[in-house]
Amino acid sequence: MSSGAPPRELADGKLLIDEPAPGVVRLTISNPAKRNALDHPILDAISATLGELAAPQSDARCVLVTGAHGMFSAGYDIGEIPDEEFEERAEQLIAHPFNQAIDALEAFPHATLAVLPGHAIGGGLELALSCDLRVAQDGIKLGMPPAKLGLVYSHTGLRRFLDAIGATRTRELFLLGRYIDAPTALSWGLVNRVAPAEQLETLALEIAAELAGNAPLAQTGNKRVLTELLRAESELPADVEAELIELRRASFASQDLREGMRAFAERRPARWRGE
Repeated sequence: MSSGAPPRELADGKLLIDEPAPGVVRLTISNPAKRNALDHPILDAISATLGELAAPQSDARCVLVTGAHGMFSAGYDIGEIPDEEFEERAEQLIAHPFNQAIDALEAFPHATLAVLPGHAIGGGLELALSCDLRVAQDGIKLGMPPAKLGLVYSHTGLRRFLDAIGATRTRELFLLGRYIDAPTALSWGLVNRVAPAEQLETLALEIAAELAGNAPLAQTGNKRVLTELLRAESELPADVEAELIELRRASFASQDLREGMRAFAERRPARWRGE
């Protein structure tokens, strides 16, 4: 998916940036050794780039986020963190650069489009959901594996899924922890379009070009209204929010999360201890 000048490399080549159409800037995650897992350099580069593109002097009117090598993203890159450093480093990755990248996507004043040419798992799926629209390739899988790993997901992340697909589907996605296919994701409202592989690029660029070509004041104004309406519905009392944050923090310190990660890597059932 490239035209014009070759992509620039960011994050040691793990994030590519190009302009495939007027007013459209494309960010491509390219971390093939980790199935496009999201690490500090990638997330920091996403945040910084979106900040630059949001500046008044920028010509960007649509940001397209996608993945290379037949994958969108496998989520957080926490699989190789040493056990003795796991709690601190895993929480640091997810609580800071990941949240900053998500916030930067949501704060970008113009439209954003996620294009999924391959599986979108865990944090990768939340990254896609943080975009305004999503186009998926037929045949891919989308999933949220916290239940299989022993992880309590963030309340802000869960809110994004509730807003997109409702409580019943969010419970199914998170409590079962199974993957769903692209047509199911379409029927749930998790993605907006599904296309075969040979049509995905054309469809994505058509949508991105249309988004970039619409009235900018209307686009930014309507996006702002939608954002604030959704935010108003998701405010929590401070004590309840603190409790939910502590539940998540405790899951990072649990033995079950370490066992869940090992079992996932070794493709075996986890031996849960509830601690």
